[in-house]
Amino acid sequence: MRRPFAIFLMLIAHVSMAAPYPPVDVEMDLQQVSEHVYYVQGKAGIATDNAGFISNAAAIVTDDGIVIVDALGSPSLAAKFLEKLRAVTDQPVKKVVVTHYHADHIYGLQVFKELGAEIIAPAGYHEYMDSPVSRERLEERRFSLDPWVNESTYLVRPDVVVDAPTRIDLGGVAITVNYLGAAHSDGDLSVLVNPDRVLISGDIIFEGRVPFTGGADTGHWLALLEQLDNTELAALVPGHGPAAKDPVGAVKLTLHYLQKVREVMAEAVDNLTPFDEAYNNADWSEFEALPAFEAAHRKNAYGVYLSMERAQFK
Repeated sequence: MRRPFAIFLMLIAHVSMAAPYPPVDVEMDLQQVSEHVYYVQGKAGIATDNAGFISNAAAIVTDDGIVIVDALGSPSLAAKFLEKLRAVTDQPVKKVVVTHYHADHIYGLQVFKELGAEIIAPAGYHEYMDSPVSRERLEERRFSLDPWVNESTYLVRPDVVVDAPTRIDLGGVAITVNYLGAAHSDGDLSVLVNPDRVLISGDIIFEGRVPFTGGADTGHWLALLEQLDNTELAALVPGHGPAAKDPVGAVKLTLHYLQKVREVMAEAVDNLTPFDEAYNNADWSEFEALPAFEAAHRKNAYGVYLSMERAQFK
């Protein structure tokens, strides 16, 4: 009698450990960047393309646990990422660093939080978290990304808020979490894996596609990129797009894009030129073939125009 009962208990335990997340059928390849760093790369597109898998997430694997960087755009995607990691390590997830609070990077947080991981986020996260936009976005994604974002999906607050450079030592691996202030979002972080010389940049760098600027402080964002010293880096994992073995080159696209948009819109604001006229008269041909140009570029330019207009007339 004991043996069947023991088997029954094992089956119950197995069922209880199964992830309660609808399976997501997207291609997700775990790629190794360095000794300790792995990542998965979302496809370029708008937020609801590819079942929401449009951003990157990374994992720093040590002998004493895993540090996840960003959690993808749904619990189902985060669960699939964790499943991929289980092919290379059985270490527990100890911490999750959220580079910024945007939906495509945070909806998977609950998967790791429920496993007991500590959530680390930048100061300024609450500007999104506590805004009507965050609640409206979640409701919209419960429709547009159903069933992967659903009524069981919820927003996770951080356990630790970072507003200065912070060091994590785990399993003999030194990790520096850099606070960048408000750039791409209301609060941004980057993560440097010191022994590997790998920078996980979050969305201050978009590789191979037009970035999304939204309500970003593009002036501060541009200044960060201009000051970024990549000479000692071996590789860079951006928030979107492929990892780069040439970090200096990887910065150039986002840097040049922001420079161009700000230059065109600054001239328009200075000359009191209406946005439509300035936009239509500008030469955007160098960016037109990039993924997400049609979806993001005009909105980006208009956001920059409005921000520069506000700054001029303060």
